[in-house]
Amino acid sequence: MNITASGIQESLEALNIQTNNKGASTGSQWLTGSGESIESYSPVDGSLIANVEASSPEAYESVVKQAAKAFEQWRITPAPKRGEIVRQIGDKLRLHKADLGKLVSFEMGKSYQEGLGEVQEMIDICDFAVGLSRQLHGFTMHSERPSHRMYEQYHPLGIVGIISAFNFPVAVWSWNTMLAWVCGDVCIWKPSEKTPLCGIACQNIVAEVFKENDVPEGVSCLLNGDAKIGELISNDSRIPLVSATGSTRMGKKVSAAVGARLGKALLELGGNNAMIITENADLKIAITGALFGAVGTCGQRCTSTRRLIIHESIYDQVQEKLVNAYSQLKIGNPLDEKNHVGPLIDTDAVKMYTEAIQQIKDQGGNILVEGGTLTGEEYSSGCYVKPVVAEVENDMTIVQQETFAPILYLIKYKTFDEALAMQNGVAQGLSSAVMTNNMREAELFLSHAGSDCGIANVNIGTSGAEIGGAFGGEKETGGGRESGSDAWKVYMRRQTNTINYGSELPLAQGIKFDL
Repeated sequence: MNITASGIQESLEALNIQTNNKGASTGSQWLTGSGESIESYSPVDGSLIANVEASSPEAYESVVKQAAKAFEQWRITPAPKRGEIVRQIGDKLRLHKADLGKLVSFEMGKSYQEGLGEVQEMIDICDFAVGLSRQLHGFTMHSERPSHRMYEQYHPLGIVGIISAFNFPVAVWSWNTMLAWVCGDVCIWKPSEKTPLCGIACQNIVAEVFKENDVPEGVSCLLNGDAKIGELISNDSRIPLVSATGSTRMGKKVSAAVGARLGKALLELGGNNAMIITENADLKIAITGALFGAVGTCGQRCTSTRRLIIHESIYDQVQEKLVNAYSQLKIGNPLDEKNHVGPLIDTDAVKMYTEAIQQIKDQGGNILVEGGTLTGEEYSSGCYVKPVVAEVENDMTIVQQETFAPILYLIKYKTFDEALAMQNGVAQGLSSAVMTNNMREAELFLSHAGSDCGIANVNIGTSGAEIGGAFGGEKETGGGRESGSDAWKVYMRRQTNTINYGSELPLAQGIKFDL
């Protein structure tokens, strides 16, 4: 299916996206901003989709005050009732799935299939959060004192600030927000300035549901703008938790600012993900996983496969199969389902891609599949590039860095211990995979002596994750966990309670008072 420009326009209208949009909102109310305009250009064809007025410091202050006021009411709403509202949001997303998926694809540049998949993740996390709303469990412990009971419970934190990246312009927000809402928190979201319309679309969808349920203004807030908005959120002591997704460089700034005020930071930062292909691998599965992981979303996922660590006995075979697979890739408009690879987000990303290729060559790497920027009418945005495959050494400077582009490095190894050392021998620690049918290799990879990443897979690629598991990584990936499992606990404060139901008050160390 090839979606036309008119089809995009229909989706924009369905999502209530205007030619000029205000960028700050407390829910259904849109606030006057700075007067400066954020222009959203599509990397698909270079067209200006719409303008968004950037948030001002005054709008920021109004949003935070309204969010704090809303929290007073939202936190005392029973959790199952909060869950019911999130369930309705999931249903509303189902109705808007096609339109929001098209907007994600058109504004960010990922394929329409991936855009739909991202909205489906939003729906899935809504379903997860609905069940969670009845399972915010604490624990009961036995007290060492007679006639006493001890237990733990969890309470809402307050305002959660969410700073999201362009590559998943709606899903990552939903991972945080749906959990935070059922936990009783209110949320202030700063989307990437590269995808502001996706933020407005989500705010409009949620506002419909909140209006139908008389949810107080301020539970869902939006602040479109540049890094200055993120700095305000990070330094604001009224915001106890800041969840930030982006580069390691950005995450270090957020962590320093939040840490300086002893706040909590949930960080999802860079990835330099490796797949080990052993001599015991099923190569059909391995090549499929490597290809999808490397070129999906044009290499702009934090879980994208960056490095293939291949056993020397099968290296030539894997290289040949991979080069052949790359020759079959179709690059073009991501709204056309015949294409496998869409554009990079903007021309700045193209520049970083080009510079990385030059560094590979300068540092002694061997280019197996040549890259370059595509030209012609179909590629008029200037954001379309060719996926690259290069032979390298793991310790090369460029290999140690994360390049947000479709560049795949091939590295040869002799022993499995050597492969593990290469896998772990980078600063980032998000996702990892091993391709093997050998049980010992698989179990070692998953053991305490194996992968040091937050995600470790066997016979599936590094890219993608199910919402049921906690998502996140270690080292310079930030250590945060979002989405499933018990990730909900970061959005709440933990409290230990002791109740004395007896007629005496025993004191510690046997101390007594003659009263």
